[in-house]
Amino acid sequence: MNYTPALRPATLIKRYKRFLADVVTPEGTEMTLHCANTGAMTGCATPGDRVWYSTSDSLTRKYPHSWELTETQQGDWIGVNTLRANTLVREALEAQRIPELSGYTSLRAEVKYGDEKSRIDFLLQADSRVNCYIEVKSVTLLEQGRGFFPDAVTERGQKHLRELTKIAEQGARAVLFFAVLHSGIEDVAPARHIDVRYAELLAQAQQSGVEVLCYKAQLSPTGIDLKKAISVTS
Repeated sequence: MNYTPALRPATLIKRYKRFLADVVTPEGTEMTLHCANTGAMTGCATPGDRVWYSTSDSLTRKYPHSWELTETQQGDWIGVNTLRANTLVREALEAQRIPELSGYTSLRAEVKYGDEKSRIDFLLQADSRVNCYIEVKSVTLLEQGRGFFPDAVTERGQKHLRELTKIAEQGARAVLFFAVLHSGIEDVAPARHIDVRYAELLAQAQQSGVEVLCYKAQLSPTGIDLKKAISVTS
């Protein structure tokens, strides 16, 4: 996924009200960015970090600039716009670059499913194959050299695990896909210390046949791309 037009740099002053961040440009201009990440963003939003932002040409947006990447003072790159995770995964699926999920002929997004009235991120279908339901999660939390998900208690994420478990039990293919958007993460584990219920549901889901895939992205101001599979540990 390429950034068009190119991203521009600024220095983070602060993030606040979840959806907003104040920054200062290299020219000394202060402005407010929209932040699409509703999570805790632990380690991703330290004042003084370099941030990279995109600009929309929409005339109706109150905040035309969107926070895309963080370049931390430790040298890590982080994709903080969680909306990009689905775009990355879709591109990889369409290009058949995820071997575990290749060979399907139909891809649909945001399909309604489940007893709890959810929408699956992607539904893959093909003749003579069972349906494949894929839920995508963006991973950006790095602690003590390991990546963790989630970075805050997530009732929505818990619901998705329950739905995937039921899908697997019914005989379809159910996949939880971790898109790692942090250059410092080399393996991922459930954040039991943050959301113990999520960790419990993930273990139950895997026992019921839910597959867990994890791919790491390469990030830069010119674009981001899923590059390699990394391990998920319990």
